[in-house]
Amino acid sequence: MRQGKEEAISNIEQAIDLISVVKEIHGLNPQELNKLLRDSENFTIHFVTEKGLEVKIDVEKLAGCLPLHLVAVLLSSDRDEALLRYLLCGIRLLHSLCELAPRHTKLEQILLDDVKVSEQLIDLVFYLLIVLNDYGQDIHDSSPLPLLHSALVACSLYLLTGCISSQWQDLALVIVAHPKVDMFMDVACRAVHIVVRFLQNKLSAQHTDICARTSPTAESVISYLCQQCEASLQFLQLLCQQKPFRERLLRNKELCGSGGILFLAQSILKLHAPHFVESSTIMAALSRLKAKVLSILLHLCEAESISYLDEVASSPGSLDLAKAVALEVLELLKTGLSKDPKHLSASSDKTFPMGLLQLNAMRLADIFSDDSNFRTYITLYFTEFLSAIFSLSHGDFLSMWCSADLPVREEDATLDFELFQAAGWALDSVSSSDLSNTTNLEFNLMPNNNMSQASYVHQRTSLFVKVIANLHCFVPNICEEQERNLFLHKFLGCLEMDPSKLLLGFAFVSGPQKAATIHRNLRSLLSHAESLIPTFLNEDDLQLLRVFFDQLQSLIKPSELEENQVQEDRSLGGCSSPSLRRDPPNLNNRNGNLKEEMSENSAFQEEQFYVRSNHMDQADDITRQDMMDDKDKSVTPSGLKEIDRDVQNVETSGSDTSSTKGKNATDKLAERLRESTHAGVQEDEKVKTVQTEEKQRRKRKRTIMNDEQVAIIERALLDEPEMQRNTAAIQSWADKLCHHGSEVTCSQLRNWLNNRKARLARASKDARPPPEPDNAYAGKQGGPQQCHSLKAPDSPGQETSPSNTRGTRSMSRINTSENPQAPELIDVGTTEYVQCKPGQFVVLVDRRGEEIGKGKVHQVQGKWCGKSLEESGTCVVDVVDLKADRCVKLPYTSEATGTTFEEAEQKIGVMRVMWDSNKIFLLRPQ
Repeated sequence: MRQGKEEAISNIEQAIDLISVVKEIHGLNPQELNKLLRDSENFTIHFVTEKGLEVKIDVEKLAGCLPLHLVAVLLSSDRDEALLRYLLCGIRLLHSLCELAPRHTKLEQILLDDVKVSEQLIDLVFYLLIVLNDYGQDIHDSSPLPLLHSALVACSLYLLTGCISSQWQDLALVIVAHPKVDMFMDVACRAVHIVVRFLQNKLSAQHTDICARTSPTAESVISYLCQQCEASLQFLQLLCQQKPFRERLLRNKELCGSGGILFLAQSILKLHAPHFVESSTIMAALSRLKAKVLSILLHLCEAESISYLDEVASSPGSLDLAKAVALEVLELLKTGLSKDPKHLSASSDKTFPMGLLQLNAMRLADIFSDDSNFRTYITLYFTEFLSAIFSLSHGDFLSMWCSADLPVREEDATLDFELFQAAGWALDSVSSSDLSNTTNLEFNLMPNNNMSQASYVHQRTSLFVKVIANLHCFVPNICEEQERNLFLHKFLGCLEMDPSKLLLGFAFVSGPQKAATIHRNLRSLLSHAESLIPTFLNEDDLQLLRVFFDQLQSLIKPSELEENQVQEDRSLGGCSSPSLRRDPPNLNNRNGNLKEEMSENSAFQEEQFYVRSNHMDQADDITRQDMMDDKDKSVTPSGLKEIDRDVQNVETSGSDTSSTKGKNATDKLAERLRESTHAGVQEDEKVKTVQTEEKQRRKRKRTIMNDEQVAIIERALLDEPEMQRNTAAIQSWADKLCHHGSEVTCSQLRNWLNNRKARLARASKDARPPPEPDNAYAGKQGGPQQCHSLKAPDSPGQETSPSNTRGTRSMSRINTSENPQAPELIDVGTTEYVQCKPGQFVVLVDRRGEEIGKGKVHQVQGKWCGKSLEESGTCVVDVVDLKADRCVKLPYTSEATGTTFEEAEQKIGVMRVMWDSNKIFLLRPQ
């Protein structure tokens, strides 16, 4: 009995002394604690207090009761500076014990294996973050609370990596499985937001007097706050990289639907340090902070299960907040792109990794500009800057956007956060009255060099092209009518402004040469973008850039384009607006002049040594799916194509090779023609290699799904026509489609469905009477009855001029003896849209553009086997000369027609099939 009472008294005394124990031994780092444990008996260490008393502590019992003790102190004590200081000591000691757990079995069994203690550790972190959310109001700038608060936020978060797992995928699974996961997400983001506000207060001018600006104390405190803020934000960023955590975060209404993440992002993007521009440490830390929060937004926007931007747009308040964040992103881009890389590379000061701020901002600009809720907003606030970029002198433009190298590139880095040192610096700082002798705390920055220089540059250029393509894209029934050509007209108006105010330190062309320079820069970008397909750029984005180039060219006076269009731009300084047409043509009705423009664009003009791009086909209502359906380029005489390619290569490589820089296009072309006669010239061999690689790229197919996958989803749409609104159904079918071909993600399938719906709606809306012969090419597809026409020359000896339209296929003659009704047909090189009529002979192609067979149109209107031909954009064709296998599956199947060509012939007597109108070429007799 007596022994039991003594043990109880001993336990009470130990509990009372636990606070003093924490205060005494928290300063022992893991190495020192490990040495004491190795020298101890029965896991009991000996230490001497500040009063000179020797105390014994059972580390095993300390580890078991410390988490619950800190929770009790947190809930029962006054929330003042003393509480935060003690909690930081306790977190520091807990971290040291967790660090030692893998080396000592007893500690491992308690801290890592005991489920009860693990739950107490997680609860401690959660409750601590809740308490830290109450701070931040009316805290004086000289108070030590900002240092203690920022340290506690970072240390409590990283304590989870010590007590749960250092592997982020495992940590994410544990947090998502916790019943209070939503509460953790809320309080963690709010706590980080408070730290950001503390940092902003320190950086703002009203809290920074003249003496403090230059004192080492102010810089060391701000640097510390930056590090703690970056560490906490990095913790959230690494969790968002894990799909389970990201998907759960997207379902958090407070953070996503109500804009919690956006508030945090806006606060970070508004951080500025005007008084510390000379401090490379602080400026680099702020840049990394902004890059990391943009990375979080990117992960949320790119999630497949839930559309983050749709969640944001669900309420007017969060939508306005998202637009404000988008504006901050655009300001970052303007600031980053307005700096001359050549000037940045001249700095000899010590540099620190700045993070992928510019690249992440461009990625977000691509996403925002591709969303219907933000496209107009981006157009209004970013077009002027884009026009300024295209107003650069040709040499500067090539070096920025058409070069394989940049003088300076961004470097990403991960902060190697050390909890023990971070807590110690804060505790020492608040305990000392003089910080002038305190050593600055600097954590290691681990470079993330997983991207080559060339990859970085090409991604940068491809994103630049995508933003332009997104802004110029118009999808009927999705975009509002006032958005049609909004970017084009806004861009045209901005060309009259002075670009030197937006891009300081760059050379601009003034006077009548400006229009020619803009035209030349666009042409060089178009040529360079072709080499980025398919690794960095999609062909549909490139096609939209071509359309923008063509339409802009039509609005600028031809005299301005012809004047000095091959002269190297060397003029500096101010600018004047290009001469624009007073009465711009109607971009929505350009049928009358388009043939002439196509002919001019495809003709090589020797007197100017300039070849226009042969990819100028036009459509205002162009959609991404439409462009993917027509992959094949027009047939061009080989000699002309090689000369055209040579000119484009000269334009693109002008900034990459010093031997060609400074020469005008005429000299470059003449030099290239001379070099082509000498097989041993190394430069010519390099160009040929590039040409071969580009040809190989163009041969690669860019289809998302194969024919079987398309047929499967088409059948599914018969039962569920509004599938694009059902996220669960999209995910289910995306998984099923992966078993029948290449991987199809949920977002890819959703985009395919939206594009298909828009295309079918437009085809039904735009059905119109057949055009006049002189206006056979319409700006839009004229409904499901339209198809491609292959015209024969007027006479057998007449040569066909090169075409700049797409979709031309190589055709063989139809055997007239086997098909007496079919007239003799000839392969030609031009295509145009005309209206199909029953009885016309056509050629069918598949999704890849490969010829399936030839036949005669049977029906173009009404219903066939229960399906509306107008709504589905199809025609019924009797196949008379099948090139494909008879067992090939039909794109549209039914019980009446079967599923293959062979079954159709057996059931009907002829191979009568439904076929997409945009995959039908009309043949005209010789």
